[in-house]
Amino acid sequence: MPEEFFYPKAEDPPDGAMDLVTDGYEGYNALSKSPRILGHGACWAYVRRRFVEATHGRKNTAAAHQMVALISKLYQIERAARNKSAPEREAIRQKKATPILDKIKTRLDEKFTKVLPQSPLGTAITSTLNLWPRLTTYLEDGHIEIDNNKVENAIRPFVIGRKGWLFSGSPRGAHASATLYTLVETAKANKLEAWTYLNYLFAKLPLAKSEQALMYLLPQNLKMEDLNG
Repeated sequence: MPEEFFYPKAEDPPDGAMDLVTDGYEGYNALSKSPRILGHGACWAYVRRRFVEATHGRKNTAAAHQMVALISKLYQIERAARNKSAPEREAIRQKKATPILDKIKTRLDEKFTKVLPQSPLGTAITSTLNLWPRLTTYLEDGHIEIDNNKVENAIRPFVIGRKGWLFSGSPRGAHASATLYTLVETAKANKLEAWTYLNYLFAKLPLAKSEQALMYLLPQNLKMEDLNG
């Protein structure tokens, strides 16, 4: 199941328009070109893991440790802004996170030519620089999360289960399974009761005769009152 997450905006019409937050997998680049994707953000947790790996066996004053500390400051800002409205989060990020991001970018540029490209630190720096435009996307909109940890937590039961059942019966079965899990977890992420949503979906799906009607049935375009109406 892909490690991606969609963040719908409350003011968007039910046409499927949304922001996308992903890790560094390049396969998502094609998805981000969809006309329904408003913005493509990268995951800071993915970047942080790379630098944590580069700290192993290094002194606390090493560049990798310094980078982890700077990224931690970004997360401190996010925790402080967690219960704020989207416009408030955007304003807080612009004021407090921008200087930290500038410092991170400066250090990345300084270290880029001074470390071995294939070393853990060199790999972390290169990956971060390649993702940089997307890593700063979250500054532009308070709806966008700093990482895609929500979806990684959402797919964990699927990953654990996959170790138990090991194989899908066929490629079509694997696709059907991934589709169903994606719908369920997206429903939960949008505060819909999954069983109620699936009952609503299967009742309405035969009546959806256009692409717009199908898009309306996606979890991010519905509220619980729609399902109970």
